[in-house]
Amino acid sequence: MSGRVRVAVIAGGRSSEHEISVASARSVIDALDPDRYDVQTIEIGRDGRWELNSHGPRELERPVAETLPVPSRGSPPETLGEVDVVLPILHGPFGEDGTVQGLLELAGVPYVGAGVTASALCMDKDLFKSVCRDKGIPVTRSVTLRNGDRPSNPFGYPVFVKPARLGSSVGITKVRNEEELGEAVELARRHDEKVLVEEFVDGVEVECGVLGNREPIASVPGEIVAHGFGGVDWYDYSAKYDEGGMDLIIPPRVSEDAARRVQEISVDAFVASDCEGMARVDCFVANDDDVLVNELNTIPGFTATSVYAKLFEASGIPYAELLDRLIELALERHERRGKLEY
Repeated sequence: MSGRVRVAVIAGGRSSEHEISVASARSVIDALDPDRYDVQTIEIGRDGRWELNSHGPRELERPVAETLPVPSRGSPPETLGEVDVVLPILHGPFGEDGTVQGLLELAGVPYVGAGVTASALCMDKDLFKSVCRDKGIPVTRSVTLRNGDRPSNPFGYPVFVKPARLGSSVGITKVRNEEELGEAVELARRHDEKVLVEEFVDGVEVECGVLGNREPIASVPGEIVAHGFGGVDWYDYSAKYDEGGMDLIIPPRVSEDAARRVQEISVDAFVASDCEGMARVDCFVANDDDVLVNELNTIPGFTATSVYAKLFEASGIPYAELLDRLIELALERHERRGKLEY
């Protein structure tokens, strides 16, 4: 590929994680070397409106081609000029769940991160756990409540109640007794028709980054220590995103065997769910060094100070290089899959 790589960064989105996505995208754009990349941005509003904006000078070396339609409301779709790769820096529904990935597949455009199947699967914590269990990967126990199901909890207290298909701890409650269960389920149902009641694991919360396509690698793991703003004693939205809300301890305060097992099981979960590109795997290390996978995020928070970036920086891959690798992986996958016959 000659000249600068043409990159389109998609940010925002309709989900409650809109602002987090915008912050991640700004950080990504600032880190992309302008000598190597020609960047445009597409911001999706909370109302679903797409806005196409340029970032920096755009010096095209060949004519613009209509390769990627950009939906709009009340007018014909705009078109994004010829691009080499798309970075969908979106979190939550309508972005991380396979919907935008499907649009990019239809347009025939290379894109960073998991494909349609893996994106949809990993967004749904219920289905993701089912696949892991089938592959022999230990996961936290949970029961699934669908519309019409009465709240139930077979695990004792405390438990976590959460929407099955959302992120950033939105709609999650730590339930400490039977009286709180119904209200917690109703809160989760405001965000999703499918709700999980998940066992409480008394252990260390450890996260691990995964990078790659056919031969994925794991970062060094890191321990999450939440500071409980507002009296909350778990890793809630505030702990994740407010300044000083959490500490990331690298390496985690677990045994070397447990840390190695976190890396192994993270790669196993990545492969089992058919992921490519990147993911952050959230695990628990119980007191007896048992490792349990809790969930897998296919588009983790992506600022330079986000957990995923920090884990790989500690692994010897700085932020800018991490972005370079992800773009290379997207182009490699597109070229590889382009050889398939349909």
